[in-house]
Amino acid sequence: MSRPLRLACIDTDAPPLFDKSPDGIRRTGYEPAAAELVASVMGRDIEWLITGWDNMIPMVQRGEADAVWCGQGMIPERIALVDFTQPYAIFNETTLVRADDPARSHTTMNGYKVGAIAGSANLKVAQTIVGAEIVEFTGPSVFEDMIAALRSGEVDAFVDDDVVMIPLAEKDPDFVVAFTAETRNPWGVGVQKGNVELLAELNSALDAVIADGRLERVWSTWMPDLPFPLKD
Repeated sequence: MSRPLRLACIDTDAPPLFDKSPDGIRRTGYEPAAAELVASVMGRDIEWLITGWDNMIPMVQRGEADAVWCGQGMIPERIALVDFTQPYAIFNETTLVRADDPARSHTTMNGYKVGAIAGSANLKVAQTIVGAEIVEFTGPSVFEDMIAALRSGEVDAFVDDDVVMIPLAEKDPDFVVAFTAETRNPWGVGVQKGNVELLAELNSALDAVIADGRLERVWSTWMPDLPFPLKD
């Protein structure tokens, strides 16, 4: 049996992408399920390496992790640091505000403190909000931290992926969606620059599970209301 595939990710409660791990080892949600499917095709188990958001790519660069599989939109800044597979997901970015806030566009938040994950595709959307003061978040529980900051008034809004933000607004009466930016941001698995063998293995496995419908079935299990975006 091949050695486990070491994948770096944060540990935070961000369903349906992933739930907080009960033990720092097991993980559930679309991303872990998709990773397990791909790894099974490769004949490998997964070892999740839980770390802070800003340490995931450095772990791959140092060889401490084989890849980062954790909400990595393929933006130019990341492409310069790691080599990405083909996409396993495509999402948009959504901005959330408190329920009593009337803001509904990127032009109606002048003077707002707007949170986003440092170095993320979400940060790029936050930076389009006219007159906003950007507050960058990092750390192992970054999504939960941004929720708490919005709830407490530390920030007036925050930006993250539509797949987690829209369900959050639907279930939590304290929040409402201000707007969604139709970015169609592709997510990939990031491997160390020049690791062509692993990159090819991952792409081959992704090809297989997309072609035979297995990845779409995993997607539909966790996100039944979102159309699968990777069909030809």
